[in-house]
Amino acid sequence: MPALCRDCITTFDAPGRCPACGSLRVKHHPELFDLSIAHMDCDAFYASVEKRDNPDIRDKPVIIGGGRRGVVSTACYVARIRGVRSAMPMFQALKLCPDAVVVKPRMDVYADISRDIRKMMDELTPDVEPLSLDEAFMDLTGTAKLHGAPPAAMLARLVKRMKDELGLTGSIGLSHNKFLAKVASDLEKPRGFSVIGKAETAEFLYDKPVRLIWGIGPAAQASLDKAGIRSFADLLRWDERDLSERFGSMGTRLWYLARGQDKRRVSAHAPMKSISNETTFYEDTSSDDILDGHLWRLAEKVSDRAKAKSKAGRVVTLKLKRSNHSLISRRVALRDATQMADSIYQTARGLFDQVGDQGPYRLLGVGLSDLVAETQADLSNDLLDPEAHKRRKAERATDEIRKKFGTSAILKGRAMR
Repeated sequence: MPALCRDCITTFDAPGRCPACGSLRVKHHPELFDLSIAHMDCDAFYASVEKRDNPDIRDKPVIIGGGRRGVVSTACYVARIRGVRSAMPMFQALKLCPDAVVVKPRMDVYADISRDIRKMMDELTPDVEPLSLDEAFMDLTGTAKLHGAPPAAMLARLVKRMKDELGLTGSIGLSHNKFLAKVASDLEKPRGFSVIGKAETAEFLYDKPVRLIWGIGPAAQASLDKAGIRSFADLLRWDERDLSERFGSMGTRLWYLARGQDKRRVSAHAPMKSISNETTFYEDTSSDDILDGHLWRLAEKVSDRAKAKSKAGRVVTLKLKRSNHSLISRRVALRDATQMADSIYQTARGLFDQVGDQGPYRLLGVGLSDLVAETQADLSNDLLDPEAHKRRKAERATDEIRKKFGTSAILKGRAMR
């Protein structure tokens, strides 16, 4: 039985302890050295960084979030055991875990650490597909000769380096495709190393719930429940055509995943699908002035990110959450793609006016999607708004000043509301 010591990275072919260091942290699996598609997920990343940097909270439940009126970004495992989950309203999280230490997220710090981890992954393979700051797919096919060790050993070395050099832990999922690699990485968190081989795929999936599939949220689960589909075994009873007719493209995808099949490649250049920004208010508000000021600031942030990525979008989205947590979402397709804050704001403001007075609101968000290259943006003049061209020109000039003197060098009056 192929085996790997996760402490000293020794590979061997025998049961029991590591023959080199005596460690019990040994992974045995018949296909351990044959698989090369991996998913690495940091363990409670934001919370782990905060605990690492502040020893006083190391043994306490920690919640990362934006204050009492915000939502949970993430939580350490101590808080998770008590029921705290990502995206949970902060007041609810504090009811479940009243002794938790709440820390505001430090995104710049997390981004810097994420870059350090990415460099480590890039040393293993050029095929790294990030999903977020703290997780990524890797394809290590053909790297064994380069490193003189199988992919499993290099993955164990990666998480050991993360612990030794950065003080952070991660969990590895190793399999023969992306779907199963991601499933595997969640099986033994934290500090997990799980393997799902080809030979065991069908048996492993058979009795598992379909919510195991990444992307199956409450709405999709409700639709599947109505069809009597709760497990992979239920999915296997459906014909591909029937699933497709009932659920569209999702049905076809489910048919293949039920059989453990996923032909998606690990792509180091996966396209960005959308850019968005949102804010949760300290107090619910119906004030037009306050909401309008936030609309501009959010549009500006979305615009800044689009310009930084050399992207533009054809669809603008407005998101509002009422005080009872019900959600309002509106979107509109533009005649021309844009990356201009003024155009994004004007469109979002129009969507807001369509919603009417349904406040008070606790959250406001603005998004840009159906992204294209910036060379396809803002090409035509708007005959209904002859001043738009002048505003775009002024915005470009403003961008240059902000680039040179800082983002607060010039502020719109509405942004100060």
